[in-house]
Amino acid sequence: MLPGTRAQVEQRVEFEHTLQKFHPELPAVLSTPQMIGWMEWACFLAAEPYCEAGETTVGTAIHVEHLAATGAGQTVKAEAVMESYDGRFYIFRVRAWDEEREIGRGTVHRAFVNVERFMRRVEARARE
Repeated sequence: MLPGTRAQVEQRVEFEHTLQKFHPELPAVLSTPQMIGWMEWACFLAAEPYCEAGETTVGTAIHVEHLAATGAGQTVKAEAVMESYDGRFYIFRVRAWDEEREIGRGTVHRAFVNVERFMRRVEARARE
């Protein structure tokens, strides 16, 4: 995967994506974890064509600012652009925006892993 590789996702903000889903007194605006999830999904989509058989990518670090609120019913786009890499570790520049403005930006780090080996380690830790 070369620097500049990119992907974008587009989602409509529904109740399930808002803070209010967690508590009725919270505002019905896009939650930060949901915005970050869409950013990570864009990273996954950018890297997916470069995965070998049995591989996927997993997140290793997130550095994101949530800049503005977005209400239910609005459309959000999240974009990931691969910026740099070191071995199997990749850094993506991410941003999100709604119909009016940029609502988030930062970086997401992801690593290529062999799914079978990765899950064996996860399951072994669960038995400890």
